[in-house]
Amino acid sequence: MAILDEMQFLERVQFFNGQRLFANDLQSLEEFNRKMRWLHNQSLHQPGVGSGYAVTGNIGDRQVTISPGYALDSLGREIILTETLTQPIPPVADNGSGGSVFYLLTVSYPDDADLKASETRAGICAQQGVVKLREEPVFCWVRLNDNDLNRQPVDPNLKLRITNGLFIVLAQIEVFNCKLKQPVSAAQRRNAVPAKQPRVACGVQAPIFWTADPPTMVNVPLLDEIGSLILTAPINTSAAGFSATPFYTARLMGSRLFPNSDGLPALTDALINIVTNPAPGPQSFNLQVFPFSQSDVKVEQIKSDWQVAWMGIES
Repeated sequence: MAILDEMQFLERVQFFNGQRLFANDLQSLEEFNRKMRWLHNQSLHQPGVGSGYAVTGNIGDRQVTISPGYALDSLGREIILTETLTQPIPPVADNGSGGSVFYLLTVSYPDDADLKASETRAGICAQQGVVKLREEPVFCWVRLNDNDLNRQPVDPNLKLRITNGLFIVLAQIEVFNCKLKQPVSAAQRRNAVPAKQPRVACGVQAPIFWTADPPTMVNVPLLDEIGSLILTAPINTSAAGFSATPFYTARLMGSRLFPNSDGLPALTDALINIVTNPAPGPQSFNLQVFPFSQSDVKVEQIKSDWQVAWMGIES
């Protein structure tokens, strides 16, 4: 559940000189700051591993080693491991048919009931109480099915927790005879930081053509000679959200047969060119269209029918 869904209103804790403070007052302050931090994480970051949490293990090992790390779940909660940890692998011989067994290693945020007291103090007029709780991440082996093409968690509840970003996948292992059959695989790992990869977006736009050269030929028939008439189409790509100028490609969509003055279909096509002056930008580019036809097809006919399909690749 999103943190905002739990909030009916927002209250900021405030103190005054001479106020008598109770434990609940300070707990409210700590809870307010914690929920604001979780709300920030939930709103601006995706669940996954932020840093560390490297899982290593070689063929024949009966345990894996997990390095210190920082991760976020879908509720914005920080899952922190502060020291290197060894985790025994599930002690299974095979899958019941003589084959290997596959598991995902996941990490999750501990429930409050699972937290252990790390410091207690005696009260002035009361019994001893807990003042610090140790937060330790919870690791879980999630068994996968035997489908080589689509391995999924066998337990539907665990699968749902992984899908919802409450269990963060760190690695996958293959177990046979209670030992690792292959080195630990990190390909299934879920990262909070998006991978650096090309951003690809595309769209279709019905362009507004106008004559670029020569400007007086807007109402004359298209000629057989390629380049005798140049149309320019401004293409808006702002919806793609590019932050840098991508590499653009474009093509014309629409009919290639238009009726001429005799009512007969005439083949009409065009060459296209992306204008470099002015240069394309993250939100738009200009397209030059060089139409040609077998007969006397009017400019207005292609202007109302053709569309531009474009694609941008931002590296």
